[in-house]
Amino acid sequence: MKNRSFLTKVCPILSHFFKKLLNFVTMRRLLTRVINRVLLGKQFKATMVGAEAEIHTEGRRKLVVGLGNPGMEGTRHSVGMAVLGALAARLGVADRWHGDRHVSGEVILTEVQQARVVLLRPRLLMNVNGVSVARAAGKYGVKPEDILLVHDELDKPLGKIAIKHGGSARGHNGVRSCVDCLQTDVMPRLRVGIGRPAGKTSVERHVLSRFTTEEQKILEAVLVQSVDLLISQLSQQDAQSASSPAGGRRAAQHRKKEEDSTAVI
Repeated sequence: MKNRSFLTKVCPILSHFFKKLLNFVTMRRLLTRVINRVLLGKQFKATMVGAEAEIHTEGRRKLVVGLGNPGMEGTRHSVGMAVLGALAARLGVADRWHGDRHVSGEVILTEVQQARVVLLRPRLLMNVNGVSVARAAGKYGVKPEDILLVHDELDKPLGKIAIKHGGSARGHNGVRSCVDCLQTDVMPRLRVGIGRPAGKTSVERHVLSRFTTEEQKILEAVLVQSVDLLISQLSQQDAQSASSPAGGRRAAQHRKKEEDSTAVI
């Protein structure tokens, strides 16, 4: 009887708590979506006027984006920026980063084996990175399927990377922002494992923390492997564009393999 009485009191409390939590998460996502749209609409048309619109006549481009938080490049959550920095260094263009207020980010225009490539480091917070990505795509005439997002992945341990061919954001706020702003989920992604937190460490604290000295050694190998994979993907652009089906989530469901995982250690 006592147990029943206890459950009778506790269940309504727990139910109320989870409803509040669900409402909070829903409202947070809705608010983020509104902010995405407001920022995207602000001065967005300005990126497509004047001489800048002539960029579209230069041929098809590929956009590679390192998702992360500005000013927090050394954290796990911004490992995508570290990969992009390593890519720029490999291509010998690391000194060519320049700010572009129209896209709210830093960009480099370069080539990878004759493929025209734009490297982008958003200067907006992770949750609204999609605004910068959409603006850059509009300015440089890049199709969503030619945008390659590089981001951290909690569900993969540090030392492993994988290519994901479109589909849902899988809980990643930066990717969700990109999907919302571009209004499609066809963008391929390079997912860089950072692993889940150990013990009682919260996910938020984990992703915003820096890699330990031992982890830095693994990260060095991860960066090399990630750049190798990015260059391979970029050089295969024309062949993939001609043969790959469009369609984001549906296309991903019909692929024999949605992603190819590569172990670094």
